[in-house]
Amino acid sequence: MRSSSHRRREGENREGLQHDRQLNRCFTSSTVFTWVLFVMALIASYLSFQSILDTSSRYLAASWGGIQWEAQVRRSAQIRRTGGAAVLVTGAAGFVGSHVSLALNKRGDGVVGLDNFNAYYDPSLKRARAALLAQRGVFVVAGDVNDDRLLGKLFDVVPFTHVMHLAAQAGVRYAMENPSSYVHSNVAGLVAMLEACKSANPQPAVVWASSSSVYGLNEKVPFSETDQTDRPASLYAATKKAGEEIAHSYNHIYGLSITGLRFFTVYGPWGRPDMAYFSFTRSILQGKPITVYRGKDRPELARDFTFIDDVVRGCLAALDTAGESTGSGGRKRGAAPYRIYNLGNTRPVTVPALVEILERHLGRKAKKNIVEMPGNGDVPFTHANISSAQLDFGYKPSTDLETGLWKFVRWYLSYYGYQRGGYIP
Repeated sequence: MRSSSHRRREGENREGLQHDRQLNRCFTSSTVFTWVLFVMALIASYLSFQSILDTSSRYLAASWGGIQWEAQVRRSAQIRRTGGAAVLVTGAAGFVGSHVSLALNKRGDGVVGLDNFNAYYDPSLKRARAALLAQRGVFVVAGDVNDDRLLGKLFDVVPFTHVMHLAAQAGVRYAMENPSSYVHSNVAGLVAMLEACKSANPQPAVVWASSSSVYGLNEKVPFSETDQTDRPASLYAATKKAGEEIAHSYNHIYGLSITGLRFFTVYGPWGRPDMAYFSFTRSILQGKPITVYRGKDRPELARDFTFIDDVVRGCLAALDTAGESTGSGGRKRGAAPYRIYNLGNTRPVTVPALVEILERHLGRKAKKNIVEMPGNGDVPFTHANISSAQLDFGYKPSTDLETGLWKFVRWYLSYYGYQRGGYIP
């Protein structure tokens, strides 16, 4: 039989072992906890360092800012006529944007351009347009409309009276390849611009480019601004329709004067290479076949082709009659105009007729592949009712397709170094 002292020593040993195990667990937990804290500190330091690097990179990569840059912006925005406007034109190196900028500058308005020179089509064409603007004293800032810091800086430097927002991701079929670019440019880009405008003091009046594509699957012709536009046939159309609703909300909440313009198949010199008339011209001159789509049950596709000079006159007239915004620094003080207009030619022409006109002007026959229109978002026809634009600001297109395509062909042959008959020097 064990003595009481022996039992007491065994109890003390067990308590000591338990205490050691507790200390060991505690030490182990403390070590793990310390290592966790250490790793977390390393991660935090790395992320903080990366943030500094990213911020520095953005700062160093910025192509705007500084005393000289601000002087260029102010000089370009200088108004040279009584009652003139100071206009920020987004998409200024684009097709419509460059023509509108030249027209505003020619009549004595101050114009500052903004363009990101993206590669949706050949950026060298955009650079050439920007160079033409520079010759006329119009400064085009290289930057993205989604850059809120840049927009804020531009509005700090110049109290713009108007914004002509023409920057957008164009094209119906490309949306199937790169859908995110349409949301980025046509939705987020529009919101970024409207945010800058509503916060400006004074608030500018806004004129922006919607599209005839919003009419989508509408079968009533001609297309009128009062028609329903809730059945878009493409993502591009959906983003433009979303833009109209977004613009309405900014008008309602912040008192921005907003005019949306639904363009109908704009064509002419300095046009977009992705447009049919442009690509047809290139292929005909190179002796390559062209693809001509036809609708189901063999109807010929038709478009309300509208010459660039007519569209420019409509843009300027819309700007001149826009009415003032009623807000200040993001606060609405009263109702402001909200308008939407069609800018078309009202005389739809079939695509085969377009090809025949190009053949005459180029002196060459096209090699045609006629196929049924794929389900890629295109619609079989467009036809504009322009009575509202005629009534409100005297819009009256005057260029028929024969004349307009002749002007385009003359520019194309000159710009790309061709001679009539297809000779390439």
